[in-house]
Amino acid sequence: MKHEKQFFSLSFVAILITIALGANHGRAVFQGIATSYNPLYNSAEAALRPALLTREGSHTQKKALFPVTEGKASFYSDQFHGRKTANGETFNTDKLTAAHPSLPFGTWVRVTNLRNGKDVIVRINDRGPFVKGRIIDLSTSAAKEIGLIKSGTARVKLEALSSGQSAFIAG
Repeated sequence: MKHEKQFFSLSFVAILITIALGANHGRAVFQGIATSYNPLYNSAEAALRPALLTREGSHTQKKALFPVTEGKASFYSDQFHGRKTANGETFNTDKLTAAHPSLPFGTWVRVTNLRNGKDVIVRINDRGPFVKGRIIDLSTSAAKEIGLIKSGTARVKLEALSSGQSAFIAG
């Protein structure tokens, strides 16, 4: 009899937790930060990241979750043309796309070559680069836009412009 009451209590608590999580419609809220988990991404961290909202005084201010970063960029070899990317698309060297280790698929990123100031806007559709010290792999077309073909690598600045599945447009 005693064990039946404990089982009932645990079941009741589990049902309450399920209802509470269902009320958030797939979103969990921790310390005022809304986050989403999408199993289509490689990790929960790389899942869709909405802007953080912080209160300062009587108004609300948005803070970007994607800080501007600098590092070394490279570009894909033409041997990958026609192969599948991490998000399931077929890689096309003529499209303005890129691979990044953690930004969500569909994120639009401005990549600026710090050597010559040229920039290009690319869409993240793959994971990589897998070479230590590099922060992004560009398609051949994107690399041409910023003058990266001759040198093979260059120091670049990355600025995420938008993210999410609404930004998922082939291009």
